[in-house]
Amino acid sequence: MPGTLPLADRTIAEVGELLRRREVSSRDLTEACLGRIARDGERLNTFLAVGEERALATADDADATFKAGEGADRPLLGIPYALKDIFVTRALDDDGQPNGGLPTTAGSRILKGYRCAYASDAEERLSNAGAVLLGKTNLDEFAMGSSNENSAYGPVHNPWDDSTVPGGSSGGSAAAVASGQAFFATGTDTGGSIRQPASLSGIVGFKPTYGLVSRYGMVAFASSLDQCGPLVRSVADAAAVLQALAGHDPRDSTSVDIPVPDYASALTGEVRGLRLGVPREYFVAGMEPGVEAAVRSAIGVLEGLGAEIVEVSLPSTDHGLATYYIITPAEASANLARYDGIRYGLSAGEDDLLENYLRTRGSGFGPEVKRRIILGTYALSAGYYDAYYVKAQQVRTLIKAEFDSVLSKVDALLAPTSPSVAFKIGAKTDDPLLMYLNDACTLPVNIAGLPGISVPCGLSDGLPVGFQVIGRAFDESTVLRVADAYQRAAGFADLRPPTAHD
Repeated sequence: MPGTLPLADRTIAEVGELLRRREVSSRDLTEACLGRIARDGERLNTFLAVGEERALATADDADATFKAGEGADRPLLGIPYALKDIFVTRALDDDGQPNGGLPTTAGSRILKGYRCAYASDAEERLSNAGAVLLGKTNLDEFAMGSSNENSAYGPVHNPWDDSTVPGGSSGGSAAAVASGQAFFATGTDTGGSIRQPASLSGIVGFKPTYGLVSRYGMVAFASSLDQCGPLVRSVADAAAVLQALAGHDPRDSTSVDIPVPDYASALTGEVRGLRLGVPREYFVAGMEPGVEAAVRSAIGVLEGLGAEIVEVSLPSTDHGLATYYIITPAEASANLARYDGIRYGLSAGEDDLLENYLRTRGSGFGPEVKRRIILGTYALSAGYYDAYYVKAQQVRTLIKAEFDSVLSKVDALLAPTSPSVAFKIGAKTDDPLLMYLNDACTLPVNIAGLPGISVPCGLSDGLPVGFQVIGRAFDESTVLRVADAYQRAAGFADLRPPTAHD
């Protein structure tokens, strides 16, 4: 099957092998992706900026390396990718002059046209790995959203069905990978924003342990939960990209200085003897029957491979949503205070300083960002700080302790990623609480700081379903091992939307 797929729809591992055998060039791969962007980019609204000329130049450099007989040990050399537009890219020279680099908007009007003087750690590491940056992908404004309808530059459409959402907030990255516009993309996961769009778009999304990947150069939303990770087409590709992204960064005080294992060596295809827990609380009321059936079928596949399946309980799961929506708005209200019309991007140009603040923020932020700033400011205000923020942090400690206790008895957890498949654009925009429930199965993992991966496990009503593997802190290897074994056995590795094929 892979050999019959168009070049743009194959995995990193497949095209990497073709590159090393000199059967294709990096320029071929880059032109294939740029062709898909030209064909589908505007319709799906996936990219906010594309750097075609620079991408082709980088691809030519990679081809020169291969021609010199080098690069065989660099799995991302010459592979085209997309960067979520919440990672800053260096677009100014040392003297402050534009260098032709890509702007950074975070999906917000308040940063429209903003050009940064430095690169994010993610861009640096992927550049050092030899990957080819195609452009910056669309997202919910400042990563706030579950559907990618909150971007100031319009919603992203799901390549499986243009009338549905791709999931958020990394929806542009997910749709770009699913539709063959990039071989992989970066995302950020604060409450599920890598795994949920991966699930709704039929691809693999991996949120690493908090602290494994540097947050340097990520525009901050909720600093104690934000985490960078890959969106890809296979678990093996997730291991390859994570290998490049992981590692200590002294510029990020939350970056952990520990050795990074060889993740590819964990992909043995073997789960016999592993104990895998299924938390009963994750099969929430209102979950679509087709989603539950696909996830339970996936659990059955792993049981058939020899894993021991045990039911477990995480009783504080029900408090995860409320806890998350106290902590994240509180941190967002502090992080977004820096956008005042003076230091970054948009300015209303008023002579009066306070009036300039108010008009810049009033016109620069969208409704969802304003809603969360108001919620967060209230939660942090005198008289309510102990009742809301401190209480939420106490519940966070309980949720973490429950995960630690359960994961001391099992090797990993299996759960749905999202209670539903992709829904119609606009279907939930008038009901924020209903929208927030989309992350009910993912956000406890962020609260506890654990790694989690979403893997496709079939279709329901013609749309993709994903399930999660959740692991112990810094045990990415076991998470990848379980997910890879399932993907090899289940036969959904070649799941592609109808619109992806040439």
